[in-house]
Amino acid sequence: MSPRSDRDWMYKRLDHRYLSTTYHASVKGFLDVAFSNEATVDGDYIRCPCFKCKNMYYKTRGDVELHLLQNGFTPNYTTWWAHGERNTISQHEEESSNPMQDPMEDDDDDVNGCTQMLMDVMEELPNPNAKGFYDMLEDADEPLWDGCENYSKLQAATELLHWKSEYNISEAAYDHILPIIKRMLPKGEKLVENFYETKKLLKIIRLPEKKIHACKNHCMIFYGADSDLTKCRVCDHDRYKSGKLPYLVMRYLPIAPRLQRLYLTKKTAKQMTWHYEHQTEPGLMVHPSDGEAWKHFDSMHQEFSSEPRNVRLGLCTDGFSPNNSNTTPYSCWPVFLSIYNLPPWMCLKEPYVQLSIVIPGKKSPGQNIDVFLRPLIDELKMLYTDGVVTYDASTKCNFTMKAILLWTVSDFPAYAMLSGWSTHGKLACPYCMGESGSFRLHHGSKPCWFDCHRKFLPEQHTYRGDKTGFLANKVERSSPPPILTGDQIWEQVRHFPTVYEGKPFRAKNAKLPGFGITHNWVKRSIFWELPYWRKLLIRHNLDPMHIETNVFENLFNTVMDTPKSKDNMNARKDIEMYCNRVQWHTWKKGNKDMKNRASFALSKEQVAKICQWLIKLKFPDGYASNLGGCVNVDDNSFYKFKSHECHVFLQRFLPISLRGMVPNSTWDAITELCTFFRVICSRVLRVDDLQRLQTTIVETICKLEKIFPPGFFDSMEHLVIHLAREAMLGGPVQYRWMYLYERKLGSMKRKIKNHAKVEGSIVEAYMIGEISTFCSQYFLPTIETRLNRESRNFAPDIPSYTMVDSRLSIFKVPS
Repeated sequence: MSPRSDRDWMYKRLDHRYLSTTYHASVKGFLDVAFSNEATVDGDYIRCPCFKCKNMYYKTRGDVELHLLQNGFTPNYTTWWAHGERNTISQHEEESSNPMQDPMEDDDDDVNGCTQMLMDVMEELPNPNAKGFYDMLEDADEPLWDGCENYSKLQAATELLHWKSEYNISEAAYDHILPIIKRMLPKGEKLVENFYETKKLLKIIRLPEKKIHACKNHCMIFYGADSDLTKCRVCDHDRYKSGKLPYLVMRYLPIAPRLQRLYLTKKTAKQMTWHYEHQTEPGLMVHPSDGEAWKHFDSMHQEFSSEPRNVRLGLCTDGFSPNNSNTTPYSCWPVFLSIYNLPPWMCLKEPYVQLSIVIPGKKSPGQNIDVFLRPLIDELKMLYTDGVVTYDASTKCNFTMKAILLWTVSDFPAYAMLSGWSTHGKLACPYCMGESGSFRLHHGSKPCWFDCHRKFLPEQHTYRGDKTGFLANKVERSSPPPILTGDQIWEQVRHFPTVYEGKPFRAKNAKLPGFGITHNWVKRSIFWELPYWRKLLIRHNLDPMHIETNVFENLFNTVMDTPKSKDNMNARKDIEMYCNRVQWHTWKKGNKDMKNRASFALSKEQVAKICQWLIKLKFPDGYASNLGGCVNVDDNSFYKFKSHECHVFLQRFLPISLRGMVPNSTWDAITELCTFFRVICSRVLRVDDLQRLQTTIVETICKLEKIFPPGFFDSMEHLVIHLAREAMLGGPVQYRWMYLYERKLGSMKRKIKNHAKVEGSIVEAYMIGEISTFCSQYFLPTIETRLNRESRNFAPDIPSYTMVDSRLSIFKVPS
């Protein structure tokens, strides 16, 4: 492998716009030579010399070959220094050099010297923090017993802790099994004795946690300049109980050390640049990095995006009661961070959803959640402006890691807490804002979004001039409300107060001028302090999971004519007031108001048939729970469906169950709605489909308005029209809905043992899982093998959908 050999083929990849066969064969020869040099091969990996990787990243042989065929070689790489070429120059060639040799050979020596300098720069020693951590691991990694070659004391403890966390083993069972294992080991063994000793040994791996005192009334936290106060500066409440015990303690887990930890092992460090390296077919989206919002941020902040190892985060928060008891209500609010750099088979896994804050109960923080987010926002600002020096174990070099928050994910009530836009009342929609056109029903006494969607249709659409199918005698000529940019929204909120500005905002029932009339702002959110927040295309995500669940429940209860049906007596009276639907008017029988059964409502015999069908349904293992368990066969009624049951039933079985039982126009509209959610929830999204859906879903909602009463249309039915746009901006909904975080909450809930110290139990359970995850990556190669297998198998089917014919063949009645 001489540096003087002919390397012209390296930069002649194409032959008349087609891949050169000579180039392809030469690439295989290059790989044979590169993998024959043990000095530059790391397991199954070598440096990738393609135009994008530039010898900075280690790849497998197949990945390197693919990159070289697609991207070509990095410029001026005729001397293969990263693949051992300098080391293979014979001693005879080095000794034969003399002052009279050809000047070109001097240039070769200069190139070799420069490449060695490059290698010295690229393979740096870890920074002091990382080096200290590696040194501690090495010191603690002593053999389990004298002569043991398979296990060290540290590795045995980490595997046991991983087993405890993975299968939720109690501390008592853990302490019981360890003495039994110790008696099985040879004399002189060094296995830990109990759970306490295990935690003590693994203290070097445990990441920091901060306890910050808070005001009992959620007015402020004793943090920063206020850390020495003994009374709340807002409500003057004491900080401590008797005996110096604080009334309220929040837990904050700094995120910078946890992000640095991801780069300390090759297994995760290599995956942290997946978002930059993966290539998706144009027009498809499989990851948030394929969305318009991610690409827009990269174009606006090129200095940040030029380093692919910089981290993109998503924030989620939700409240839950750990004790499952209504007699002792308790609302605890964890704040999670998702790491979007990782590939789909890791990004959506529970171990990579990081706990950042635990907001204590017993009551919800409400709009005062910004008080508890202060430490996180300060750290996010530092990570964006300054960054932290981090050691990358995959490339063996130090770099300055920065991080940004892309968006938040929450249900609709928590959306108001995070964004500052109230999600109650007539102006609940955060996109339409004051131009939604909603109104309050006279008899239903609730905000209604009936006939608020014709303005989104094309100007010449026939529905715009329909005077009978919507509000009586109304013709729609207005245009859809504009979607405001971040700068425009900032101009609205910049003068509003924040929740941590003290007493003026905390006045009882205080509302900002114009609230509920021209706007629904209740505060200026703390997220506006982030320097890049105004430039983001999407800041707070609507949760497709809760929207889908609420839409299904309204639709199912109304069609099945359950006691929760939206077609009640007040709804019929509102029809008389607002619509031209004489056949739906009420009539009196004596002193009792009566109504006819609507055409979309099933009879009792039809409901009984559906109940019997659901009881007989069988599903593949892991596909869905038993829907028959939600059916009461005695009176043909239904129990409450869980969110995933609503998800499956709406997308797969509702059109099947209603086929032939409702009028064709009703079945068409319902099927189009079900198909919309099925397409939106696909693992792979087509931009063309989303653009088409953004228009057709408005027409679908209008069809439903011609069928169902005004009381059917609350804010959830309206928010459906905004989901397609958010999907085009943010990518697949799997990264932006609550299923992942609900599973995380359930996992923590199962591991909480001491209900008297709820927040401490949550943090301890998370820290154990955090240590186990790191140990699995650092010590257990089987985990990496499994991840590699999952990555190779990640080739989701790409369905194609059409909204032209609503009677889609995808809905087939099972035999």
